[in-house]
Amino acid sequence: MDKIAVLIPCYNESKTIKKVVEDYKKYLPEATIYVYDNNSDDGTGEIARAAGAVVRYEYNQGKGNVIRRMFREIDALCYIMTDGDDTYPVAPVPDMAKLVLEKNVDMVIGDRLSSTYFTENKRPFHNFGNSLVRGTINKLFKSNIKDIMTGLRAFSYEFVKTFPVLSKGFEIETEMTIHAIDKNMLVENVVVDYKDRTEGSFSKLNTYSDGFKVLCTILKLFKNYKPHKFFSALAVVLFLISVGFFIPVLTEYFGTGLVPKLPTLICCGFTGVAALNSLFTGATLATLAEKNKQDFEFRLFFVSDRKKDLMNESEKNETLKEQS
Repeated sequence: MDKIAVLIPCYNESKTIKKVVEDYKKYLPEATIYVYDNNSDDGTGEIARAAGAVVRYEYNQGKGNVIRRMFREIDALCYIMTDGDDTYPVAPVPDMAKLVLEKNVDMVIGDRLSSTYFTENKRPFHNFGNSLVRGTINKLFKSNIKDIMTGLRAFSYEFVKTFPVLSKGFEIETEMTIHAIDKNMLVENVVVDYKDRTEGSFSKLNTYSDGFKVLCTILKLFKNYKPHKFFSALAVVLFLISVGFFIPVLTEYFGTGLVPKLPTLICCGFTGVAALNSLFTGATLATLAEKNKQDFEFRLFFVSDRKKDLMNESEKNETLKEQS
């Protein structure tokens, strides 16, 4: 079991990966650096290996798929996740690791948006998208996360081994953040400087398609984690639609005693029933969501026990090495 594992998912980062690996070896000499090559065709894996990283491969394309593989394969007391594009500083990382190791923080977020991101990032729609995602999540989930889409984070063993990775691509950061908020995990924000990519290095994030996927992920997770609020809001919308179309029918009935718009009346009735059904659906799913939280707390006990076993095994191995 590693004390600190640095996880670097990479796809065609040959221009910067050597510097990233060397910087982490300098600032975190006790860490094991893992580079997961995600079908690069520019020699990223070979360069990382030559720089001293442990290189592994994930052939299922997408950042979410790479992180799923990382979290499944690696055991560590503290995980540092970063990008291989050299846009994040390494100097604050030891402090982030210390928060996990000494204060039992479950997730430390490298907050770019409170420092240099909006001046360094040359893509205005990325700036708008980051602000939109941050505001939406903090509003819906009553949180105070400073940077949702950052690629620099530190995690505890408990977070990594209980986080169900469902996203395949760049929505993974959103999924991580909402999971931590919903499961009442301890989250800290650490302000970090951000610099734009070096010349010749290109972002793999598509502003529009990936941005749309992120917003859909937020909506989906809001439905899953806050079903009562989601379906209650849907019930209100359906009820207002039903009432809005019913009022003219009712007014005409009182005036003439006739209901010439019978199809409208029938649709109003079905819409009202759908609103009522949505309300009860939300109540039922809210009970299931609460049960899932209870089950999650029980799973934490097993994960903590597994962590203790791995630590004891690591200590025994170290003792045997010293004796030999």
